[in-house]
Amino acid sequence: MTNIQQEGRNAVEQNIISRRSIKKFKKDPVETEELIELLNVAKWAPNHKLTEPWRFKLYVDGGKEEFVQAYIDSQPKVEGEVAEKVEKKAQYFRDIPVHLVVIMPEDPRQRRWDEDYGAVSTFIQNFQLAAWERGIGMIWRSNDWVYDPVFREGIGVQQGEKVVATLMIGYAEHVPAARPRTDIRELLTIIDE
Repeated sequence: MTNIQQEGRNAVEQNIISRRSIKKFKKDPVETEELIELLNVAKWAPNHKLTEPWRFKLYVDGGKEEFVQAYIDSQPKVEGEVAEKVEKKAQYFRDIPVHLVVIMPEDPRQRRWDEDYGAVSTFIQNFQLAAWERGIGMIWRSNDWVYDPVFREGIGVQQGEKVVATLMIGYAEHVPAARPRTDIRELLTIIDE
């Protein structure tokens, strides 16, 4: 987005438009207390009936190894090129300063499940935007392995819970360029009569 396109936008709009998913992180640590502060901001997400349907596992420093080992254990036991790929991904995870797993209860009532999932997703977006404003980047992952019972057990996710996201968090080593988005006019039907 050019500076001309930014003119007239307030700080919230600018933050929404400028936020990017970060895949390459500096090794600099992110303070746990700052993340807790940002989570306390994010909790103001719209939440029907104020169910607060979220809990979190924060992996920092040596604690990241529990997350990494759960990932490794969830992968097929193979040798050769595939095993090297798993170890390379594990090292990538070790090098990321922070991992935050966002977990919600899976209510058997579809409406409540949908409302809770919407609230948790909004919570995550609030967290991403608040962190971005402070120069902290992240990527929201929901890879296949978060559904694997071995991974879930390895990080203490209970039956009846859903891993909504694994957020990889840190200071950006690289901020990708914006990718084009479809103009809403192409997706909008206006009913005025």
